[in-house]
Parts: sequence; C-alpha cells; structure tokens
Amino acid sequence: MRYCSRIASDLSVTLAVLRRTAVCLLTMCMVAACVSHDKPRPQPWISMFDGETLSGWRDSGYGGIDEVHVRDGQIQIDYGAAELSGVTYTQPIPTMDYEISLDAMRLNGNDFFCGLTFPYEESFCTLIVGGWGGVVVGISSFDGMDASENETTEYMSFDNKRWYNIRLRVTEDHIEAWIDDEKVVDAHPAGRLVDIRPSVEPSIPLGLAAWYTSAAFKNIQMRYLSPNPTLIR
Repeated sequence: MRYCSRIASDLSVTLAVLRRTAVCLLTMCMVAACVSHDKPRPQPWISMFDGETLSGWRDSGYGGIDEVHVRDGQIQIDYGAAELSGVTYTQPIPTMDYEISLDAMRLNGNDFFCGLTFPYEESFCTLIVGGWGGVVVGISSFDGMDASENETTEYMSFDNKRWYNIRLRVTEDHIEAWIDDEKVVDAHPAGRLVDIRPSVEPSIPLGLAAWYTSAAFKNIQMRYLSPNPTLIR
C-alpha cells in the first residue's frame, strides 16, 4: 500500500508539472502571436533599378543637360551646369513604414554625393551624405534647421571612388539611417516641422541628388515595414 501511494504521489507531481509546462507554452505562443500581430514582419525587398535602363526614374531637371546615365549597372550623375544634379523616382512609394537601401559612390568632387529625398507622412526631407565640404551627414530639415545644424549632424570622411551602403528606415516615431551598418541618424520627427530645402524640390517625392559632385548608385531597393502602406502614386 505504501508503495502504491508513493507511485500515485509521483504521478500526481508529474501531471502537475506537465500542466504547468502546457500553460507556460500556451502563454508563450499567445504572447508571440500578439507581438507578431502588433509588429508585422517586413515585406521582401523590391528592386527599384534594373541595372540597365532608367525605367522608373527620370532626370530631376535641375538645370543641366544630359547629366544622368546608366553605365556598368549603375545610375551615374555627372557634375552638371547647375549646383545640383539628380534623378527622381516615378513609381508609387509609401509615405510611412518603409526602408530604402542603396550603394552610393562619389566619383569626383568634394560635397554630398547622396542627397536622398524621401516622404515622411505628407512631408518630405533629405538624408545628406557628405555635405558641407564633404563631411556632414544628417537630415535636412527639422524645424527649419539643416543637416549641418540640428541634432542629426554627424561628421564622417568619405573617399572618392569607394562604395558606401546606405540604408534608411522611416516610421512614425523614428527616421533612422545607417552607413555600412553603422547607425548615423536616429531622429524623432513626430510633432516637428519636417521639410526640405527649396533647392531640392525637383527630387520629391523620392530622389537622389549630388551637389557640385559626380556620383554613382546601384543596388537600389525598398521594402515595406507593414503589409498595406499608404502610397504616393
């Protein structure tokens, strides 16, 4: 009898442990499901440049002639007659919850070789890489302050004829940017005046520009951070 009682006691303990384990597993699954629901997984990357033509892009029309070319699988922007040269994207793009990734190179010159203008809600702003004499990284503009004078200002050196990977992420609470996997911008734009400098208006809604500089771009791609973003068409 004592032996049977011991077996029954051990069985009871085992069943209690199994019940607790099952409850814990169920709770973890429910939490994971909630997290997955609240934060959808990013969608697959979408190529924005076919490497052969300017399909989906156009010359921004800053004032130069024959400044934009496709060479060697790259969009190349020549130093033009105007201060700025660039290309503007002509396909639908989201106003929020997206990432853009590209490789950029300064071919010649000593100023910004990647002025990436992009949407934030109903406004636009520009990620500057290598501005103000070649060293400033930041966002133009927040509350009327340019990339050289707001909290996003960073100073970096850039070599001509070297590729840099640039990634931008735009959400309601953050505008973030990385260069070669190093985070260089982490801004909080909500409730602020987000705007562009008037000189880059030809780049909107999304464009790439260079200032007194020749530049090249490749591997341009985008992905949505939510499944059904609002698009600018």
